[in-house]
Amino acid sequence: MAQPDLRDLVSNRTMSPEMAATLAAAASERLALLVFARPRLAGKTTTMLAALDHAPEGTPIHELSTEKPDLGIPDPPDGGYLVMHEIAQAPMAHYLWGEPVRRVFEALRGGGFSLATALHADGLEEAFSIVIGQNEVPAGHAALVDYAVHIRSLGPDWREPTRRVVAGLYEVTGAGDGAVAASLLHRWDEASDRFEVVGEPSLLAHRAGLLARLADGFRRRLPE
Repeated sequence: MAQPDLRDLVSNRTMSPEMAATLAAAASERLALLVFARPRLAGKTTTMLAALDHAPEGTPIHELSTEKPDLGIPDPPDGGYLVMHEIAQAPMAHYLWGEPVRRVFEALRGGGFSLATALHADGLEEAFSIVIGQNEVPAGHAALVDYAVHIRSLGPDWREPTRRVVAGLYEVTGAGDGAVAASLLHRWDEASDRFEVVGEPSLLAHRAGLLARLADGFRRRLPE
């Protein structure tokens, strides 16, 4: 079965058209993405890869692994995405923790790469505490993440979720005092089961009108 794309994730109401437009625009500008959720099977990798589909044609995608020389980070930098499938302590080559994670964030500093990664966390603060506190990534390096996506898994059993939903989409605005600062752009209101736009992105070169047109294109996928 084909990997779901952003249009599919709008159609099944995992995210709003506006969220999809923001992620598509971010990837088209090669901005860095962090996707997080507490349980397994919440769709972190699916969402990350769906966004990366909108990177410019020909953008190199480097899937990092402890089994590759230098984790698979090319030298010299080639403008591609460094993909850490998960920041986690696990006996799998594509899951990175500690010193390898610090090396990846260090590689971002020169501007020759972007990043796409995922981890397990319940909220934005916890997500970055894992990066900064547990993996000892300097806050200034962690703030090279541009957009962070919080996914929730709904239903009584995380192994068979009734639905997955993007609960929040954040824009990282800076770092200080050992933490990152971020602005909430989009959220899902559980009580009303509605997606809300609560802020405007400041990092995107896309103008508001273009984002609106992108959102309209995704909106056509919603059920009547």
